Amino acid sequence: MLRSRIVEPSHHQRRGEHPGSDTGGRRAPKEDGFHLTSGTQPRSAPTATTTQDAVRRTYEDYCATPDDERYELLNGNLMMVPAPNMKHQKVLSRLHLKLGNFAEEHGLGEVYVAPCDVVLSDTDVVQPDLLFISGARKHTLTDKNVRGAPDLVIEILSPSTAERDLGYKHQLYGRHGVLEYWIVDPMGETIAVHRQRVDRLELADTFGRRDTLRSGVLKELHLKLDDIFAS
Repeated sequence: MLRSRIVEPSHHQRRGEHPGSDTGGRRAPKEDGFHLTSGTQPRSAPTATTTQDAVRRTYEDYCATPDDERYELLNGNLMMVPAPNMKHQKVLSRLHLKLGNFAEEHGLGEVYVAPCDVVLSDTDVVQPDLLFISGARKHTLTDKNVRGAPDLVIEILSPSTAERDLGYKHQLYGRHGVLEYWIVDPMGETIAVHRQRVDRLELADTFGRRDTLRSGVLKELHLKLDDIFAS
């Protein structure tokens, strides 16, 4: 169950206005994972609303939240982002290192890690775990945040955020023009790659720990997932 909650913005402390294949044999994810197999489609998107608060919040309200807590603004609702577990952070660190080095070495663009505000509309502000901005989209970069869709967005599933990553945010990223969306299941040790198709994201492939991931955005990337999921 999604454990995030809707909150009232605190005005005594304001948020700072800056962001932070050649494949082997495929295998099914572990039973304790999120069951992201190659046939799995994203869940129906929740509206990110509750009966507790009928007021649609805006980016201005988002900027009034405390600096020492993480939030996202989804469909006008302020959602607290709980701290992830250590498995999540290990996978995140390895992906950031691999993709950051690759993008820099090939002069492709910039890779950013959360917290980094991505403003998609006045009522939708997200903080993906990782994102890539190509040279063609560098106009979206400002001193404070990203204004518009990144080329690549990566979300690493946690029990507290999986519902939104698979649902509302999946549809949101597709609608706003994200070219590629990776959904990483650290427990099942899989990465599901979704690609843009006329304002929506569709599952293209699912890679397991024994596979080498190929990206449509980072063309020359050969990402060995054993390097990402190794204990």
